[in-house]
Formats: sequence, structure tokens, C-alpha cells
Amino acid sequence: MTFKPNRRATLAASAAAALLLIASPASADAWPSKTVKIVVPFAPGGTTDILARAVAPELSKAFGQQFIVDNRAGAGGNIGAELVAKAPNDGYTLLMGTVGTHGINRALYKSLPFDPIKDFVPITLVAAVPNVMEMNAEKAKQLGIANVQDFVKYLKANPNKLNMASSGSGTSIHLAGELFKSMTGTQMTHVPYKGSGPALLDMVAGNADVMFDNLPSSMQQIKGGKLVALAVTSSQRSAALPDIPTVEEAGGPALKGYEASSWFGLLAPAGTSPEIVNKIQQAVAKSLGTAEVKEKMQAQGAIPSGNTPAQFTKLIADEHVKWAKVVKDSGATVD
Repeated sequence: MTFKPNRRATLAASAAAALLLIASPASADAWPSKTVKIVVPFAPGGTTDILARAVAPELSKAFGQQFIVDNRAGAGGNIGAELVAKAPNDGYTLLMGTVGTHGINRALYKSLPFDPIKDFVPITLVAAVPNVMEMNAEKAKQLGIANVQDFVKYLKANPNKLNMASSGSGTSIHLAGELFKSMTGTQMTHVPYKGSGPALLDMVAGNADVMFDNLPSSMQQIKGGKLVALAVTSSQRSAALPDIPTVEEAGGPALKGYEASSWFGLLAPAGTSPEIVNKIQQAVAKSLGTAEVKEKMQAQGAIPSGNTPAQFTKLIADEHVKWAKVVKDSGATVD
């Protein structure tokens, strides 16, 4: 017997196949065919935002499509990260992740609405930056604080008299301060904001006293004399502020081994095509390698990277281990 396919069944199957093609993510060859969104999980004005806005136009030029920045602040970066974790994995929604969203928060929060490992595919590390321990310049002068040891001496005599601003609970800015407190046996009142931008406004206005900010977002205010840099939190001095000592250098024996730097990188929802991921990584690496972009970032205190997805994946795994220990040792909690 010869099988003759039913015409209606054939048409139905063809229609179903067409719908499946329409519903499927765009192919890597066709990507990008529309605007790509880079979600920044903090308010405008901070380092995460600065770096995203440095990379976005470079990607727009590379691919001939708009790459726009979408600020979704709150919960130490968790709101923006969750949005991307649950977005379609078609390459049109990316995250500018941080050491907070993908290194610290898993250890700090009792539960997260996303898994920073399973729900994302790392694309590339954009830059690493030291944090800078800084004070409102007028307040430092008023209190007679000229260096880290003056600062510790004042805190020991006046526990919780100074407000410590941060870009949000669980960020590297918060944890850098908590680590400092635990190593020196001092106390400050933590005041979390929805990003470095709003926190810096209060620092300059004198409503907040001290901050362990990412260097790029504070550089302009330091150079303008509104803020005074007491130390950088990295293990080595920053080329952008070569005269400013590290916390370890300036703090004496109690702060030996202190180090709390930050990093920022692009990630996509899990399941995003490896071809799309590699396209983005290669474009970012190329742009970060140009003299113009490299010099601009280095002048702000950022160290550009552009490493491979595999290298960035390993960094994130290592950072989970490191920051879990910092959280435990410092006794840091989410306010």
C-alpha cells in the first residue's frame, strides 16, 4: 500500500514549523538585527554605569546596531541581575555584572531570586578596579584626619560616629568597609544607596563621611578636592593615583593583608548561543585594546581586560570562594 499524506495534515505541519522558526531565538548569523540592551544593576553615575557606557558605543560601531544602557538599581544589584537571568537567551539582553552580583551576594544573602552561576553565561571581564578609601574633604580637615592611622584612631575613640556610604548592601564597596572594620576592631554606621552616584552626591554634600568607592566613579571628585583619598584597597598602588598608599601600607600591622578590589564584566542569560557570546567578547576585546579606550579607562583607575569566556568563568568561580570567606570573617550582614 502506498501512503498518501493528508493535505490538511501537511499544511498544519508546515504552519507549525513556520511558527517554531518565528518563536526560536535569532540565529547567530543574523544577530544583531535590533537594539541590544545592557542592563546596569545600579543607578547612573557609578563605575558599573561608567564602564557600560564606555563599552556600549564601541559595540554599536562594531555591529551596526544600537547597544543601549538600562539602569535597574536596587537590592545590591540583585534586581537588575534577576531581570537578565529571566530574559530570553537571544543575545538582546546583557548584564554588566559586578563582583557584588556574581562574587559576593551568593554568600551574603540568605536566598537569591537567581543563581549567579547556573543562570548566566560569562562573556568577558571588561575591567578590574581598586576601591578608594575616601572622606568628605571638609569633614576630614575638621576632624584632623589626614591618613588611615588618624582615621582608625578617631573611630576607636568615637565608635559609630561616622557614616559609611556604599553603593548597596553586598557590593564590594560595602564589603571593603566591613573588612576594614573587622580588621581594625572599629565601628561605622553603614548607609546603603542604590549606586555610587547617589552615594557620592551625599559624600560631596557632607551628608556621608567615608566611602570605599570604586576609583573611576570618584576620580573627578578627588581631583576636584571635594573628596580626599586616604588609601586604595588593592594590593598595589594605582597608576592613576600613584601618590596614594594602599590600605595595607598606610594602616600598619592591623591591616596587613588587606585587599578588596572590584571587577565588572558582561554576562548573558544561560543558553545564549556560544557564537553570539564569542562575537561580543571579540568585539569588546578589540575595543579595549585600542589606545583611545585603554588610555581613557586607565586615566580613571580602571584596568581593561577583554578576556575569554572561559577565563571569565574561572574568575567568577574563584571570586565566590574568596568573598564567601570575607563575608564570614567580617561578619557582614544585609541591612
